[in-house]
Amino acid sequence: MGVIGVSALIEDYAMIGDMQTAALVGRDGSIDWMCLPHFDSPACFAALLGDEQNGHWWIRPVGVDPRSTRRRYRQDTLILENEWDTPTGTVRLIDFMPPRGGHPHLVRIVEGVSGTVQMKTAIRLRFDYGNVVPWIHRVDSEVVAVAGPDSVWLSGPVPLEGHNFMHDAVFTVTAGQRIPFVMAWHPSHVEESDHLDAEKALAQTERFWRDWVSKCTYQGRYREAVVRSLITLKALTYRPTGGIVAAPTTSLPEDIGGVRNWDYRYCWLRDATITLEALIRSGYTDEAHAWREWLVRAVAGEPQHIQIMYGVRGERRLAEWEADWLPGYENSRPVRIGNAAVNQYQLDVYGEVMEVLYLAQKAGMAAGEHVWGLQRSLVNYLEWCWSEPDEGLWEVRGPRQHFVHSKVMAWVAADRAVRMIEEYGMEGPLERWKALRDTIHAEVCEYGYDAERNTFTQYYGSRELDAALLLIPEVGFLPYDDPRVIGTIEAIREELMVDGFVLRYRTGIEDGADQLPGDEGAFLACSFWMANALLSIGREKEARELFERLLSLRNDVGLLAEEYDPRLGRQVGNFPQAFSHFPLVTTALNLSHHDGYRRSETD
Repeated sequence: MGVIGVSALIEDYAMIGDMQTAALVGRDGSIDWMCLPHFDSPACFAALLGDEQNGHWWIRPVGVDPRSTRRRYRQDTLILENEWDTPTGTVRLIDFMPPRGGHPHLVRIVEGVSGTVQMKTAIRLRFDYGNVVPWIHRVDSEVVAVAGPDSVWLSGPVPLEGHNFMHDAVFTVTAGQRIPFVMAWHPSHVEESDHLDAEKALAQTERFWRDWVSKCTYQGRYREAVVRSLITLKALTYRPTGGIVAAPTTSLPEDIGGVRNWDYRYCWLRDATITLEALIRSGYTDEAHAWREWLVRAVAGEPQHIQIMYGVRGERRLAEWEADWLPGYENSRPVRIGNAAVNQYQLDVYGEVMEVLYLAQKAGMAAGEHVWGLQRSLVNYLEWCWSEPDEGLWEVRGPRQHFVHSKVMAWVAADRAVRMIEEYGMEGPLERWKALRDTIHAEVCEYGYDAERNTFTQYYGSRELDAALLLIPEVGFLPYDDPRVIGTIEAIREELMVDGFVLRYRTGIEDGADQLPGDEGAFLACSFWMANALLSIGREKEARELFERLLSLRNDVGLLAEEYDPRLGRQVGNFPQAFSHFPLVTTALNLSHHDGYRRSETD
């Protein structure tokens, strides 16, 4: 942050991480968000949701525009480079987090590219989401910040001076010179820091990412975008368990200045199928297996206690509270920690779990008998709960409804159970589950379909639409060439597309399902779904145009937030967002598969 109290645009940030936590680095060389030691830990840099007093660390040239002249990730890595051209020379800032062996480390290397450049760095450490000023002292050449359970150790060749509850320094860098700074976190009761060689860590980190990217099997025309998305998704993976967080941030608003601010540092079951599909189809079977195993562990137990989301280690208690000392990103309050939606009832999660386990089986990732036992118990429970209303995929905070997407996913659960018996010889009440599948299908077609308008609706009896209806043919409920499916795609295109992007549903409806004040941007996953739908009904040109329009929304280093606000022309919502990058990957794969099919028809 260059000016106190003024946040950068969301798309001005880039992410670095070590697959257990992440940091957001602005174009001005400022790290404004970082949680330690894990994604869901309290932030020690929280300026993103407040101001500089809530914690940040910047490094940049003196006396020039703080925004870098250019930036990039090193090819096929998560190593970020910002460069500034100044009147006296060019300087490069290299930021990364080495894949973790023990405690987390953040490394910043200042490299002189040409000439001589005067630099300045300033660091304010504030634990507990910017609320706690630590006790700071020196141990030999290191600056040590301690408060409660946390300690941060900062080392480097430049002496830092402390004043006004911050530490800063002015120094110069000449062509060919490299000045490293290393920040390490560990529990405060550990009295000595892990010492890291910055240059060795840089080489090891670069090798790790390039080796990982080399496993990608996709070679189509959108490979650059796909690889960057896959790296981002790998960085959002909590490596010890395989869980993948929706985003590394909390409370970046869907509506600037509004209350639609949620904590996304958790793992959602709604992401389960697209996560597995994208990983398997891109060649990352180890990650797909780890995700499947995280899922099985997380949902284990009584089926009535299945949740819509879990912590990265499978935690179930994600109580929501407000950090009222933080004014929020661009005064978007409240800043929420935890997520009360964890207590919602969402029928669709049963379909997500059954679909993931079926796809895993289909991909050769056979599970033990205990997993089929879990699946059987889920479907047995579904037999008597599927007819109840729920809060739906989008976690609306209005009254429960009979959401059509939820019922379709209940059908998916029954259908995949039937397929497991028929295709893989599992034991179960085949005829009973076939009857359940048929009953759900008939009810959805009777009560969730508006024959007058030839479209499925958001919930029974409603005239509103929902972008999740685009998934009806994707999950096999009806084929893409069914007139009801084509009518639904057309209706959503007509009523929910704004400035070329798809909304989840209409907000601000007096008796609508949402019941929250304010508007929101276009949820990017929905636009990717529309591109897939258009491709599948033979409208490839429109599908490709929409997909490439979505690609153009990525920031200069290839990252997407949850939503795009066409009114403001900027990204909104938590960032970077897994639920935007996963459908980017699958849509690119679908378009490239269509390219290959078309070429084979021509040959």
